[in-house]
Amino acid sequence: MQALYNTLYEPGLPLKLTGILVGLWLVASHLFALLKPGLVQPWLKAFPRNEKIGTVLVIIGFAWAYLIWSCMDLGEFFKIERPVQLLIVGVCVGVIVYVKEFLAVRSLGFLMILAAAPMLDSAFLKEPQSRLLLVVFAYAIAVKGMFWVGMPYLMRDQITWVLAKENRYKIGAIAGAAYGLVMAVCAVLWW
Repeated sequence: MQALYNTLYEPGLPLKLTGILVGLWLVASHLFALLKPGLVQPWLKAFPRNEKIGTVLVIIGFAWAYLIWSCMDLGEFFKIERPVQLLIVGVCVGVIVYVKEFLAVRSLGFLMILAAAPMLDSAFLKEPQSRLLLVVFAYAIAVKGMFWVGMPYLMRDQITWVLAKENRYKIGAIAGAAYGLVMAVCAVLWW
């Protein structure tokens, strides 16, 4: 567990690796969405209320929070490490049992907030300026994640808006793939 924490946070992921991974993920996911709209569009429509995916994402998110709490240096607060670990597990179970409405959206938003920190750490005080591609993406997913946790119906409305016109869907998929490609190329060449 400590090794995973150290990989993500102490000293963190290398900028080049993070840029390549995020860039390739953006390219792959958006190209798949562009090439397989018949498969992706119905899945997107059903995602906000998908309890099974939401449950899996909640467990991953709370496991990540448990990892952070268990491995970080707590300083004077080391005495409350065990009670907070139990609280994290209890809240995870409580969310799965009692927060059924838009669980997938809320848990995805929580994961997006958690994912932003390692990305920002990898780009902190590094050169060149093109690293800001990663920083902008990290802040965008963190802010969007906060809105999706607090107002999960926004994701449903955003999906509905994108899928309402075929051009919006295509432009979004092409833009996401292009952004990922630019990030991956910058990471390979300059980071």
